Amino acid sequence: MSRLPSPRPDPALAADPSLQANPGTPVRPEETDVTLLDSRQAAARPAPAPAATQPSAEAQGASRDPRVRLEALFDPGSLSLLSADDTSGVYSGTGSIDGMTAVAFASDPRVQGGATGSAGCEAIVTAYDHAIEAGAPIIGLWHCGGARLREGVESLHAVGTVFAAMTRASGKVPQISVVLGPAAGGAAYGPALTDLVILSGQGRIFVTGPDVVRSVTGEDVDMERLGGPEPHGRRSGVVHVVSETDAEAIGQARRLALLLGRHELAPGTSAAADDGADLGAMLPESARRAYDVRPLITGLLDDPGIELHPRWAPNIVTTLGRLAGRTVGVIANNPLRLGGCLDATSAEKAARFVRMCDAFGVPLVVIVDTPGYLPGVGQEWDGVVRRGAKLLHAFAEATVPRVTLVTRKAYGGAYIAMNSRALGATRVFAWPSAEMAVMGAVAAVRILHRRALAEVPAERRHEAEAELAAEHEREAGGLPRAIALGVVDEIIEPAKTRQALAQAIAEAPPARGAHGNIPL
Repeated sequence: MSRLPSPRPDPALAADPSLQANPGTPVRPEETDVTLLDSRQAAARPAPAPAATQPSAEAQGASRDPRVRLEALFDPGSLSLLSADDTSGVYSGTGSIDGMTAVAFASDPRVQGGATGSAGCEAIVTAYDHAIEAGAPIIGLWHCGGARLREGVESLHAVGTVFAAMTRASGKVPQISVVLGPAAGGAAYGPALTDLVILSGQGRIFVTGPDVVRSVTGEDVDMERLGGPEPHGRRSGVVHVVSETDAEAIGQARRLALLLGRHELAPGTSAAADDGADLGAMLPESARRAYDVRPLITGLLDDPGIELHPRWAPNIVTTLGRLAGRTVGVIANNPLRLGGCLDATSAEKAARFVRMCDAFGVPLVVIVDTPGYLPGVGQEWDGVVRRGAKLLHAFAEATVPRVTLVTRKAYGGAYIAMNSRALGATRVFAWPSAEMAVMGAVAAVRILHRRALAEVPAERRHEAEAELAAEHEREAGGLPRAIALGVVDEIIEPAKTRQALAQAIAEAPPARGAHGNIPL
């Protein structure tokens, strides 16, 4: 099939139309990916051969057939198509995931690079209507070049109806996106509107492709660096889970759909949790030493959960898993990163997670070990006040059972923000060695007694600070004072943690927030 070279793309078209495959007759499968870069330039040159270190999708055994992908997502033999087998570029259907009803749609990258027009968008909207009516999770398998060029404004309007359907479903049914190939232009915003985004090793998400970026800004970038796992898994926070293969990505989608769609305790299952391992042994002996909180989370849950955003804002950990048989969302400060301080990005990350769990009735477990908010000019300029307020609002608004455990320390504004009693925590527990204060005792006396300490000889200053800190702790009250005020309900031994948290969640009345899950 011969093609004529095309002129350099017009910068005015950089928003996203030039990312799409050339509409019309279906293109050959081996041509679809290159057209996602910029169809008018890419058509003039042959598709590059796969790099030796990057096997092709075919070499990895991944199928581009949307029906095969849907069948891999659902239980064997359960797929029932909702859309016709045509050139719309989208397949949609219902099926079951471990017996749970679910709805899904898949782009067809074999037809115009998966670009969607009015018919394909209608298939997606129909799938959403079906999911909302059934109260079932909906999963999108994306490999799409955005809106079809030849349909013009009609395709743009159609893509907008998909966004409206996603917003209508927000907070009503879980929405999961699995990006298996390039998701460009309007197809980038589709996953971003959903609750969870999983990126396969071949997945790429970007609004404008590399050729357009190069022509408009002069920046030389490829698809992976522009919209692959590194930028979206670590820098932008667009992607919640990164998987190496399509099969792994689809498997993670099944697990997450079950966690959000079947989160209640199964009938006939006991809510009791055995004591399990001594979680306190997972902390270092010195309270000054950093440690990774993730093994503690794993020890708390029945089985290893799924961590969301593991590389983005890693000073706070957000994990979905099961405790005593029911789904819980775990939020934990991670002292291994930034000492466990909250900052602008981690507060925003946690706030979105709180709102998602609240929207779907998933109880929250909050593990606190933080010295406060990260100070600095960069943080203030980065909006730590505005973005930190999102976490305060999310917790104060939440209605699901939410239990807090203070393991080592909870200081300053971060004490309040991490699901304190003042924000409506269902129960607040603390380990015997926990500390609660406006700031650490030594830091406090250096402010309160700075003049007196300045008169102390340098060789005795450390001793004087220790004496004043001990006196300050007695006066401020610490943990005993928190118990007396009722802001801490109970001091528990680390070995009894699983049982105490599971019981507190089981005894709390179930609830679900009446709000959507806007991408904060």
